[in-house]
Order: sequence, then C-alpha cells, then structure tokens
Amino acid sequence: MFIRILGSAAGGGFPQWNCNCPMCTGVRTGSINARVRTQSSIAVSHDRCDWVLFNASPDILTQIQQCGVLQPARQLRDTGIQSIVLMDAQIDHTTGLLMLREHRQALSIWCTAAVREDLSEGNPLFRVLDHYSGIDWHELTTDGNVCQIPGAASVTFTALSLTSNAPPYSPHRDKPVDGDTIGMMMSDTVSGRSVFYAPGLGEMETHVWEAMQSADVVLIDGTMWTDDEMIQRGASNKTARSMGHLPQSGSGGMLEWLDKLPESTRKILIHINNTNPILDEDSEERSILDDHGVEVAHDGLELEI
Repeated sequence: MFIRILGSAAGGGFPQWNCNCPMCTGVRTGSINARVRTQSSIAVSHDRCDWVLFNASPDILTQIQQCGVLQPARQLRDTGIQSIVLMDAQIDHTTGLLMLREHRQALSIWCTAAVREDLSEGNPLFRVLDHYSGIDWHELTTDGNVCQIPGAASVTFTALSLTSNAPPYSPHRDKPVDGDTIGMMMSDTVSGRSVFYAPGLGEMETHVWEAMQSADVVLIDGTMWTDDEMIQRGASNKTARSMGHLPQSGSGGMLEWLDKLPESTRKILIHINNTNPILDEDSEERSILDDHGVEVAHDGLELEI
C-alpha cells in the first residue's frame, strides 16, 4: 500500500491567505524554518497507478499538478483517481469536488449517510454536481463492515465513527450524529500491515484507541498544539476541542495518547493549523515531538506500508 500526502494543513492552508500570525508571517518572510502546506488530503494506492482520494480540498488542482502519479495519461482524458472518500462534510475537505466536475463519468463518492445529507441539503454540492459529472454514491457505515474501494485493490477499508463536530451549516452542528466524522482503518492484504487515518479527532473513545493500537502507522489529527491556541493568538474565541480536535499538549492531549502506543508504531500528525508552532521545524514544540518519536506530515510525503 502506498499513501501520498497531498495536503497536510488544516482549513485555510499554510500560510492562510488572510492571516498574519507569527507562523504565517514567518513562512512568508522566511524568518522561520517551515514549509508551505496545502489543505489536508491523502491518496491511497496498491500500485501507484490507480488511487483512492481521501477528501477533495479546495487545493485539489494544485495537489494533482504536484503529484504526477495522479495523472497516468493513458488516454486523452484520464485520471488516476478511481474513487473519493469523504471523512466528513467540512468545506476544506469537500469544496474540491467542484474542481473535478469535468470528469467523464459520475464521481465515485464514498461517505456516510450523514455526510451525504449535509452535502445535499446544508451545502448542496452533490446537487450542483448533478448538473456536471454527477455523483455515484456508495454508503460507508460505521458498524465494522469491511469494504473494498476501487483504486486500491489490495487494501481493505473499515470506517469508524469519531466524536468531532459537524460543519457550521449542518443541522448536526453541536449535536453530533453517527457518521458526521469518521476515521479509517486501512489494511494491506499483501503486506499484512495497516494504517489508521483520522485527520479530525475530538475525543479518544475505546474503539478508536483499539484501532490505533493495532495499526502499524497512525496518521492522526495534529490541528493545534494547545486547546486555547486560537484564543491566545487572537484568531478565534473557540477552543480546539470545541471545534472537534484533540490538542497535542496538556492532560489527555494527543501526545499523551501517542506515548502509550507500541514503540514500533509510526506516529504522524496531519491537518496542522496555521497557528500551530510545530510548523516551525526549529521550535521548542517541534523538538518535543522529536523527543517523543512523533513526525509531522508535509505535502509530498509518501509512505510505503
């Protein structure tokens, strides 16, 4: 199984277009050691030819251009993207679907019924796409069902319900229902190895923790360093947890949980907010992650599992 990190930042990317926080200013001016990042998305394949796209960010066209294997050029109109999995209905994970409207067949979309509802009613992207390529919807359930998704023939996929938060336009906002946000266990039937992927995780539940412990690689929510990061930066009055993200530091934070995983587990943070000091590779916070054996995903990183 191959996993390509197309985008590693949270919504807005890094730097965020209208943000002048120390991190965004620093990467623009070159005064900090940091990489520019597009909004969170990955692609999964068994042969580096056909791919399953996870989330379609607003940066999808740039990401496709920067990842040559997504365009195999086998015919006049072609793409390596065979299926698209949506982990939630957030704008930064779905807006890119509009950029794929020229597809010659209906877009093969895999998501939960809750996400389909949000993208048909609250933010009717699916109804808009019906005027272009159309949607071929496949329901993902969180009942432990193992499925295969076209684009990664040797990989099995199991969706897990996560406690996070639905988008602001969703009728489920602050009233979560099953399927608003999912994690995904991906297992390679050839190598026998597995990955747990969850770019948005607000609470460590028993079934999630069990999945993380069984995975060889954990690709997990790294949105914010502290719970009050946005408040301290003056960027928002919301905490990380209220937005559905477990912060890395502090009691019960992501780093505390990652420390409990087996030493053999590869631990990688993704979906990094532009305010998060771990984006500065010379920061104290980044040094702490290094000491704990935790990596920070960057655009273009490829994993072979």
